[in-house]
Amino acid sequence: MTTELTGSPAVPTLEMVAARAGVSRATVSRVVNSSPRVSAEIVRAVQTAIDELNYVPNRAARSLASRHTEIIALVIPESTAMVFADPFFASIVQGVAMYLAATEYTLNMLIAVESKPEKTRRYLMGGNVDGALIVSHHSGDHSWAHLEKSLPVVFAGRPLVPDFSGGSYYVGVDDVAGERGVIEHLVTRGRRSVAVIAGPQDMPPGLDRLKGWRDAVREHGVGGEELVEYGDFTLESGADAMRRLLDSGVRIDAVAAANDQMAVGAYAAIRERGLRIPEDIAVVGFDNNYFGLTSTPSLTTVHQPSVELGTAMAEVLVKLIEGEPVEQATILPTHLIVRDSS
Repeated sequence: MTTELTGSPAVPTLEMVAARAGVSRATVSRVVNSSPRVSAEIVRAVQTAIDELNYVPNRAARSLASRHTEIIALVIPESTAMVFADPFFASIVQGVAMYLAATEYTLNMLIAVESKPEKTRRYLMGGNVDGALIVSHHSGDHSWAHLEKSLPVVFAGRPLVPDFSGGSYYVGVDDVAGERGVIEHLVTRGRRSVAVIAGPQDMPPGLDRLKGWRDAVREHGVGGEELVEYGDFTLESGADAMRRLLDSGVRIDAVAAANDQMAVGAYAAIRERGLRIPEDIAVVGFDNNYFGLTSTPSLTTVHQPSVELGTAMAEVLVKLIEGEPVEQATILPTHLIVRDSS
């Protein structure tokens, strides 16, 4: 007994394409999977049938045949609150998506809470993706240490993982040079005591931006370790760090913050003490996001090409997956944007 269903057209199948093209089902499968063992004439015939029938290849079947999923994971080992509060992550996603739009790869974003990364790691190791992009990794998080032995991986910034031998692929910006440029700018503006609100020291940007500050203040004689405080890249931590600097009693006429959020947080603490920006204390950030653009006064900051960073990471990963040669490290330049706060 058969039941006839009406009201919806039949979904095109591999067999229907084969019948339309006048070839076998196996031949259509070879064309769909880009086999080199099919003549150009047959490929054209099958492609014409596919177009006429609006046939969409079954992704699951193709994955079984080719062992490729055409899915790329973007892994962010941070809390959900941090991911959606920091515009850096949105820019990375935008850059990755822009690059993948012209490919057959689909983006799968995974927010892997640092305290419980095991589920994400099992998912990545289970053949569900062709490769992974790791953003905002911490040195104390061992979950991604040897992931690259099982699938292609590209990090944002040099990996801070145990036993890192220099074999990982990564895309980053020149944080050291960017922060040196901040201090040189402040020195040319007559500042002689430049404090720093450094980022977390278990992350590449936190380490490298502090190194850039240390190198430059030592060279110009405008700061020492008594002018170092730390935050976690949030507004609140920037305000708290600035209060500690002001409470220290050390003379300060400028502060360099490791990101724009902490710089804007410092604004509040400076104003609490009745001080003016930039007349009493100049403030400079890092990233060039909307926190600095919407602040009063507008924030001098280092432009980090976050969208381009995401695009470059996706490009490197796709090339790795497809067996193309790539450089181990891709470093993007930064530049200073001078506004009213300095």
